[in-house]
Amino acid sequence: MRMRATAIAHPNLALVKYWGKRDIRLNLPAAGSLSVTLSGLRTQTSVAFIPGQARDAVILNGRAVWGPKLDRIVRFLDHLRRLAGTDLRATVNTENDFPTAAGLASSSSGFAALAAAGAAALGLELTAPELSVLARLGSGSAARSIHGGFVEMLPGVMPDGSDSHAVPVAYENHWDLRCLILLTAKGEKSIGSTEAMNHTASSSPYYRAWVESVPHDLALAREAIRNRDMKTLAVVAERSCLRMHASAAAADPGILFWNGTTIELIHHIRKLRSDGFPVFFTIDAGPHVKVFCSASEMSAVTQSIRSVFSGDIIVARPGPGVYLKDEPERR
Repeated sequence: MRMRATAIAHPNLALVKYWGKRDIRLNLPAAGSLSVTLSGLRTQTSVAFIPGQARDAVILNGRAVWGPKLDRIVRFLDHLRRLAGTDLRATVNTENDFPTAAGLASSSSGFAALAAAGAAALGLELTAPELSVLARLGSGSAARSIHGGFVEMLPGVMPDGSDSHAVPVAYENHWDLRCLILLTAKGEKSIGSTEAMNHTASSSPYYRAWVESVPHDLALAREAIRNRDMKTLAVVAERSCLRMHASAAAADPGILFWNGTTIELIHHIRKLRSDGFPVFFTIDAGPHVKVFCSASEMSAVTQSIRSVFSGDIIVARPGPGVYLKDEPERR
């Protein structure tokens, strides 16, 4: 048992969305999802289990974490302790180089890094599926950040969730895409993803139709990625995005993540595509717009976006899965 370890993970962006759980306690998804893990955004997490320490301590971006956010991490650490057969308390120090809890999937990289670092510190030798299952207990989307490139989440059928984990579809060098992340607001979003999806599942009349639409979109997206078919992926990704947000907006009361800039950018990206650019948008549970294009078209697409948008843009591309800082990247 090494007692301490540091892991690096990248957030992932769902192209076929994850929205809703069949088991809230185990974070088991109601349907599958398909994402791309993004370099250009990074979480680094160090975990140290310290003999004699009275309670768990968590530092996020240099500040102590308290309240429900701390409780969520402590519950995750408790699961690690049960796996390892120890009662040692831990100090967790985690840093994001991008906005946290703002609709940029920080929980996906955060819990993927925490799972990898915590397991390594306690000497747990887990396979990639086992590590993905572990990460899922902290955040459903974190299961996908275990792998790099294009990743599919299996919803599974087992009650204990042992078959609900992520699998690679294509590695990060398969398709030279760029993702332009357009930051349309500052600060944390008004409602967390877990709370929002649970509210949608319990009160939206569109929720069941949303879940039933996912398998068909998954099959199309999987094939489009393997064939580097931008046209098909654009149709599927935008459809999945709009249906997810429609189900949330139809909840009671409705959940609206978008702002005026979000909508303006949606129209602009659609106009770009009608003008012949191979480009599409997607939006997670937040107001920020993510725009995908080929690497060769990035300059022209960025220039066009700048004609209507003056905010911050983060450039990302398909990136690696989680890895320990002193070990090679996980494939």
